Parts: sequence; structure tokens; C-alpha cells
Amino acid sequence: MSIFLKIHKKYDALPLVAKASFWFLLCSFLQKGIAVISTPIFTRLMTPAEFGSYSVFTSWQTILSVVITLNLYGGVYVQGIIKYSEKRNKFSSSVQGLTLTLVTVWLIIYFLFPTYWNRLLSLNTLQVCCMLLLIWLSAVFSFWSAEQRVLNKYSTLIIVSIAFSFFSTILGIALVILSEDKVLARIFSLVIIQLILYSALFLSQMQKGKCFFDWAIWKYVLLFNLPLIPHYLSMVLLNTVDQIMIERMIGVTESALYSLAFSIGLLMTLFNTALTQTVEPWLYKKIKSSDYGGISEVSNLLFIFVATVNLYLIAFAPEIIKIFAPAEYYEAVWIIPPVAMSSFFMFTYTFFAVFEFYYEKTFYIVIATVTGAVCKIAMNYFLIPKYGYFAAGYSTLLCYFLYAGLHFYFMTRVCKQYINNLNIYSLKFLVLASGSFVLLGLVLLWSYQNILVRCFFIFLSFLFIARNFKKVLATISKIISLREKSI
Repeated sequence: MSIFLKIHKKYDALPLVAKASFWFLLCSFLQKGIAVISTPIFTRLMTPAEFGSYSVFTSWQTILSVVITLNLYGGVYVQGIIKYSEKRNKFSSSVQGLTLTLVTVWLIIYFLFPTYWNRLLSLNTLQVCCMLLLIWLSAVFSFWSAEQRVLNKYSTLIIVSIAFSFFSTILGIALVILSEDKVLARIFSLVIIQLILYSALFLSQMQKGKCFFDWAIWKYVLLFNLPLIPHYLSMVLLNTVDQIMIERMIGVTESALYSLAFSIGLLMTLFNTALTQTVEPWLYKKIKSSDYGGISEVSNLLFIFVATVNLYLIAFAPEIIKIFAPAEYYEAVWIIPPVAMSSFFMFTYTFFAVFEFYYEKTFYIVIATVTGAVCKIAMNYFLIPKYGYFAAGYSTLLCYFLYAGLHFYFMTRVCKQYINNLNIYSLKFLVLASGSFVLLGLVLLWSYQNILVRCFFIFLSFLFIARNFKKVLATISKIISLREKSI
């Protein structure tokens, strides 16, 4: 009992920002965790073709959300409610009004040429209407949740987030079981719950701000975000274009297999995101104070840490995929290693890109992201017909490697211009660590045909951790302490 009292006292002593950071992080884990847990259920309730169709629907929703809403709930919104802090409510309601206007305009455009859009998206009219509604409702929640984070109001956000994740999953399972059109049933479950929860958030912000249109605010957010649309769109394409291209070039069943493997391969992005949210404020603080000491040391520890965790995901991938899906999906296990390795390079890019963001070199950011997306589409176009959907996993790895490499190069240019050409990171270490990680990942991939090699690796790694347990704890403690230093 005394242990719990000590923990409670330490929690009470934390500043509000620290408490909010903890709960926001926990909220993110719970949201995504429930979605991950529900995947094995839906893969068993739906055929691979149905699961593939739903995956294509969500891929189009993610891509079109950037085009339709201009990603206004991204960085510009957070910056705006801080910049317009004296009229924050008016800013929020005005941006909500702009987003609803954009969605309405696109709805009109769709109904002018419904046959064309249905054929382009491989969806029917009801599905497209649901998609546009979901795009708007998701944006509503993103605006509201961003405001809660800025204000450190975490209690209501946690309730709404968990309520949506829980009830949409329960309703989704019920509707999928009862309905013949299981794809539409799954979509309807999301629409119903989001309408109930998120429309109330929209009305709340509109009532507080009492402003649908303000030309100065609309002009500010549009001028800020429009130049970044290629970056936002390319980021989305890097993560979603595979499913659409596979569905068009091979078939919807293959798209389902790839989608599941891709989701499992990116499980560690939950972990990576948590680390990024911890270290990113610390990095910005270091850059602002021109204190670059310790960045390389901490980043090297984090790179090794993330690489190790991803190697464990690769090592246990055959067992994980059996938990997540029935036997029809098992061949997709060969895609998990390259996708898991991709998440490592997704993580490393943040450490380079913060310098570009801090010194407002958005042109560099756009070049790196667009180059990665264009290469991804080009490689898929030529490789998928020849090597099947497996090729998409390796194009993902190569493109994220290129993406991280370009950001490193642009970071060196920024450092040369602003901080006397200082070498923040060791290129030698990055090459050695990345090369070793990829090599071990490929060895584990080969070991799927030789379980003794896989067991030997797992045994050695556990032995190494056991012998260096104090060092491992010290590393974890150092990582956790970054959150306190960034507050």
C-alpha cells in the first residue's frame, strides 16, 4: 500500500504539463491499442476480399482528407490558437467553418460527376458520401483534440477518445456479424459513433467562437498550409498508396494481405511516436538555446533502442501474424520485416527534420517528402506486376531509407548555414547502426525457414539484455528524463 501512496504523492507533485503529457500519451496508446486488438476480430469476421476493400476505403480516406481539408488541423492550427490566443475561440470556430465549407464544395464537385469519381475510387455513391462525412468528422475531432492538448485539458479528451475506440469497435463487430455487406457495415459503425460524439464537439466550438467566417483567419491558415500540401500529401502516400496500387494492379485479396502485414510491421510506430513526442520538444529546446551537446549521445541510444525493439518484432512476426489473422493471411509474413525496418528510418528522420522545421526551411521538407513518395509510386508501378505485392514492402523500405537520407543531407546544409557547419550526428555511427540493423533484419527474415537460427538469435539477445540489465535500465531512465527536461 505504501508503494501506491508514494506513486500518488509523486504524481501529485508533478506540474500540470507533465501530468497532461502522461495522459495524452496514455490516451494515444489506448486509442491505437484498441484498434490493434480489434484487427484479429475483423480479419476473422470478414473475408480477405472484404478486408481488402475496407483497407482500400481507409487508404482513400486518408489520402483525400489531405486534399479536401488541406490538413488544416496540422501545425497551422496549433500555431494559430497560440498566435490568436486572445481570440482563440473565434479562431477555432472560423477554421471549423472553413473546413466544413471545403468538404461541402467537394461534395458538390462529387455529385456533378459521380460516375467518374466512383470509377476512379472503386467505390459506390454511398461509400463516397460516408467517406466525405468521416473526413469532416475526423477533422472536427482533430481540431478539438489539438486545442485540448494546447490547454492541457486531458480528462475530456481521454473520455471521448476511449468512448469512440470502444463503441465503434463493439458496434462494428455487431454490424459486421449481422450484415451481408460487411464492408459497408464496418464503415457505418464509424459514421454512427463519430456523428454522435464529434458533431457535439463541432457545435461546442462553434458556440464558443460564434464565428463561421473570418477572412483574416481564413487567409492566414490557407497561406500557411497550401505550400505544405505536397509534403502532407506525400507523407500520406508513403503510407497508403501501396494498398490502392496493389488492389488496382493485382487484386483486392492481395491488398488485404499486404494491408495486414503493413499494419503489423508498423506496430512499433506506436512506440516510436511515444518516443518522438518525448524527445522532439527537448530537441527544439536544445536548438533554441544553441546547446547541441548531448544530442548525439541521446539520439544514438534511441536509435539502438528502436532498432532492437523492431528486431524483436521481426523475430516474432510468424507468431504475431497467426494471432492477428487466419491461415489465408500467413504468406504475408514475408512483408513484415521490410516494413518493420522502414519504421526505424521513419523514426530517425525526426531527429534531422527538426532543424529544417526550426529554421523554417519548408522547401527542403517538401523536396525530401515528395521525392520519397514519387519514388514509391514509380517502384510500385514497375515492380508489383513483376514480383507481386511483396515488392511493395521492399519499395517502402528503400523509399524511407531515401527519405531519411535526404533529411540528413538537408540538415547538414541547415547546420552549415546557421550553426557554423557543426556536425550534430556522427555519419559513421548512423551508417554502421543502420547497416547492422538492416543486415540483422534480413537474417531474421531468412530464419523464418530455419527456426533454430531464429531461436538462437532470441536466446542471445535475451542473454545480452540479462547481462547488461543495469545499463538497459539506465538507458530507459535517461529516455524518460527527456520529458522532464523538455517541460
